[in-house]
Amino acid sequence: MESYEFSLRFALTSADADFADVEDRLFESGCDDALLGIGHPGRISLDFIREAPDAKTAMLGSISDVLRAIPDATLIEATPDLVGITDVAKLVGTSRQNLRQLILACRTATPAPMHEGNPSIWHLADFLAWLREDKGYSVSQNLLEIARVGMQVNLAVEDRRADSREQDEIRALFA
Repeated sequence: MESYEFSLRFALTSADADFADVEDRLFESGCDDALLGIGHPGRISLDFIREAPDAKTAMLGSISDVLRAIPDATLIEATPDLVGITDVAKLVGTSRQNLRQLILACRTATPAPMHEGNPSIWHLADFLAWLREDKGYSVSQNLLEIARVGMQVNLAVEDRRADSREQDEIRALFA
């Protein structure tokens, strides 16, 4: 079994406003490997360190455990996924400036940001794969795996908001 670190953020309904009750239900549903945090009213964040055979089992199992405890909760985000260059630098043990120079000096394709601006935002999995495969960086396999799963979870979360007919029309442009 491997150990995977990730966070899940959920929106709660007013029926789930009793924090102590939510905490008890989460513990009983198997989320005893998570640190529960509250901040914004109606939101919770769970920081997991979960042992599982693979990253997908760890994250999807955790989401399932939370939804079993709090059926009306809505997943907002799974992390790690969307990151800035400073976040990536911390995760791989280098400086932000070093990563920026790698991107600027690179003559091959670099990971495309989700948002190009100030700051630019990337899917962590894409950035880590580029650093590992193209730049020879030592990247933890566990981190890469959980970042890939987090990205897929967040894409599915966003897909819930999409109009399927419009998405079909847009996808046809890329076919």
